[in-house]
Order: sequence, then C-alpha cells, then structure tokens
Amino acid sequence: MFDWIKNINKEYPEFWKKYLEKFETKSKRYVILNTETSGLNPKKDVILSFGAIGIENEIIKVNDSLELVILQYKYLHDNGLSNEFIIESKLPKFAEPNAIEELINYIGNATLVGHRIHFDIEMINEALEKMECGKIKNEALDIEIMHQKLYEDINKPFSLDDLIKSYKIPIAEKNSALDDAYSIALLFLKLKSKLKF
Repeated sequence: MFDWIKNINKEYPEFWKKYLEKFETKSKRYVILNTETSGLNPKKDVILSFGAIGIENEIIKVNDSLELVILQYKYLHDNGLSNEFIIESKLPKFAEPNAIEELINYIGNATLVGHRIHFDIEMINEALEKMECGKIKNEALDIEIMHQKLYEDINKPFSLDDLIKSYKIPIAEKNSALDDAYSIALLFLKLKSKLKF
C-alpha cells in the first residue's frame, strides 16, 4: 500500500544517482549498444557481454568504445555450458553488478541505438532491478524499425545479418559484441541519412 513512499525515500547507489543527474541536460551523443545474452528470456537468461561505441556529429568515435565480458558462473554451471568466447577472451571479466555500473557510467544520457534495442534495455533493467536501481531513462532507436519505416514494411522482421547484406556493410572477421556494435553504427548512419533526421 505504501510502496510509493518507500520509492521516494529509497537510497540508490551513488553511480545511479550520478546517472539520473545527467538527464538534466540533453545529449547529442548516440551510443550504439550490442548485448550478447544466453537467450531471449529477460527473466531467466543473463547478459554475457556488451559492446558499445559512441557517435557524435555523424562520426563513429572509435576511441569512445566499451567492451565488457561478464562471468556468469551460475548460468554456465546450471546449464552445463561453456561459452568459448567468454572463457578464452583476453578482455577483463567483470561480475555482473560491476559490468552494469561500468555500462551505466559509459552511456550517460546518450540516445541508445541497436538492433532490437528494447530487448537489450529489458535485459539491463532486469540486472538493475537486482541492484535495487530504477530503469534506464535513455531514449532509444532501433535500426530494424528504422529500416521498416524507410521501406514501409513494418510486418517483416530483419535480422542484423539481413540488414548488413542489404546495406552492403563490410562483414567483421571476428564476431564479438563490439564488432557487431560497429556494424550497427555503420547501419545507423546510413539509415539516419536516408530518413533525414
């Protein structure tokens, strides 16, 4: 009955308070976000890695990027799986709360862009809920929806591979979350130009 009172007086972690303060101004920065997960159920599946790259003034900022690998021991153990990329990756490996905090600090108040970005946001919000934070406030743009609007084909789904082929984007040799984020960044700039915004 008095849940709203608890929420008003709730003491959020420091990183979350700083994140919320950033929305007092509007950002011109876009962050292309790609999330690798163990499956498609935000309630049961977990985030395995993030790849993110910034865009400002129509320029992909290669030095403004983030790649995080999350060690999900419980998931790997409970499912008897071994994710080769995660185990063999030379990237530093984070516990989920640390990775989420790094990501939130990185994205700030930027507009998030991705392929089926709302699923990525849902996965992040599930992780934030475990940390007793709120939901992320960033605006979001989805390249699949942008493509559907451009061709007025809202009922047909387009995989990331479909879009990469359709717009003649070079295919990355590796297949990490950051490589896919870079491909999404190239797609986004092409679609943004065609949609004229």
